[in-house]
Amino acid sequence: MRLRAAHYLLLIFICLVSFVPGIASIPPLDRDESRYVQATRQMAESGDYVDIRFQDASRYKKPIGIYWLQSAALKLTGYDTSAPVWVYRLVSVTGATIAVLGTAALGAFLFGQSAGLMAGIALAAIVMLGFEARVAKTDATVLATVVIAQGALASIWMASRRQAAGKWAPAIIFWVATAIGVLIKGPITPFVGLLTMGSLSLFYREWRWLKRLKPFSGILILLAIVLPWLILITIKSGGAFFNESVNKDFLSKVGDGQESHGAPPGYFALIFVVFIWPFGVLAIRGGLQALSRIREDPRLAFLMAWYVPFWLVTELIPTKLPHYILPAYPALLLMMAWAIDTGIATQPYRWRWQKWMERLTLVGLAAATLGFMGAGLVLPYVMTGSFSFAGIIAFFTALAAGVFASGLVLNHNLKRALQAAATFAIITLVLLTWGVVPALTPMWLSPAIANAFNAVKKCENSVLASASYAEPSLVFLAGTPTILTDGAGAAKHLTGDPACAISAVDERERTAFIQALPEGEKSVAAVATLTGINYSKGRNTTITLYRAVK
Repeated sequence: MRLRAAHYLLLIFICLVSFVPGIASIPPLDRDESRYVQATRQMAESGDYVDIRFQDASRYKKPIGIYWLQSAALKLTGYDTSAPVWVYRLVSVTGATIAVLGTAALGAFLFGQSAGLMAGIALAAIVMLGFEARVAKTDATVLATVVIAQGALASIWMASRRQAAGKWAPAIIFWVATAIGVLIKGPITPFVGLLTMGSLSLFYREWRWLKRLKPFSGILILLAIVLPWLILITIKSGGAFFNESVNKDFLSKVGDGQESHGAPPGYFALIFVVFIWPFGVLAIRGGLQALSRIREDPRLAFLMAWYVPFWLVTELIPTKLPHYILPAYPALLLMMAWAIDTGIATQPYRWRWQKWMERLTLVGLAAATLGFMGAGLVLPYVMTGSFSFAGIIAFFTALAAGVFASGLVLNHNLKRALQAAATFAIITLVLLTWGVVPALTPMWLSPAIANAFNAVKKCENSVLASASYAEPSLVFLAGTPTILTDGAGAAKHLTGDPACAISAVDERERTAFIQALPEGEKSVAAVATLTGINYSKGRNTTITLYRAVK
């Protein structure tokens, strides 16, 4: 069964309401987002759309795909290299929307229109995708490629179960989506597919259905899409791309906890209720009920083969960040939608441990809901000394979302409960990202420094040097020539161009800065002082802007 055009229009509307608020008001985030958007800006500045650079350094951790898409967003919106950050974020909004539409379409194909719509609405409402859709990184976009590739794979799988004639279209879609996923984030999209294929084949002890993927032709399609840029970047970088992306990024994540992001197995189970909020309990219900029926239903077997192996592998990898599990969430939400649509979600479990798992998840949901309720009240008061009207409303909407999603209210009509929970969750996230977070001014040091720099500079071509405070967002906001240095470097910058140069000096570097000046403190004048929180390092910071005294 397929969704109608009206269904897609409804889902697009929900996605716009859910994902767009906040993309223009939240400043560039440190550190990954600002590195992505700055590298894209430098592509547009240089006209080089093969190499990836952050200032003068190579940035080869991820392939070219996201930078091309963000560059396209600059062109399509008519902006040049001075485009604000929301233009770059449009790619993530689009990717998240495609993921929602694809999940709904897959749900309709597997279980009917009602289940498809529920799964799509739930995906649009969860916290993790709501965050990733607002950030100019790879994760929302690669999720779209995963959903499309898995949808094509599901079509091939179900056709094999019905022993229907094989078709080329699903195979082509699978390989094209996989290739695009490789260009965006390397192995993630094909890895999800391979785990799903391997798990299904082992479970059913049957491998012949994989021939329907047209593997020989498919690999040629993948290589035709991916190889041209790989060849060009290999020539351009002298092989440095593979060394940095494969050895330093991918293999180091697999082998050890990278960049202080290591965590033991069980991490993703522990954070589950937070990032799939508010649907933890209902999702667990659907997953546990599906687990009891995978032998009799190949549709559920497919979704379980998508979710469980990927979850287990991410638990075993030492490096862990919350968004790593996102490619598996559509499968679980589809199982949730199936269970609610069929009424199975309200049936007793077959095994006692399932009931205890749901109860444990309910405790986690309560804790996560309290956290989101408190976020809108506590953060504004702690950082600004006042309460936020949007935060006060979010307190009540978060409570409503948690209550409706608990399974304790409207248990006789979980469809309505899901719709209500999704509605209140979306409202909560909109209030937090549009009304609360942008107003937490102590967090936004880089915009404050950049604004002060633009206000005090005397020359159009003035360059800012920043001592100690080296966040990528400052480079994006103050301009590509921005110099990230230490106290002595900031002093040298002023003496080298006394008419135009400005230096921003962290209080920790002030002594070294003054000592490096030819006449000490007499050489400079403080033109602005800013105090805030460097959230990347978790510390209060005072920054003073100086210019040379002639």
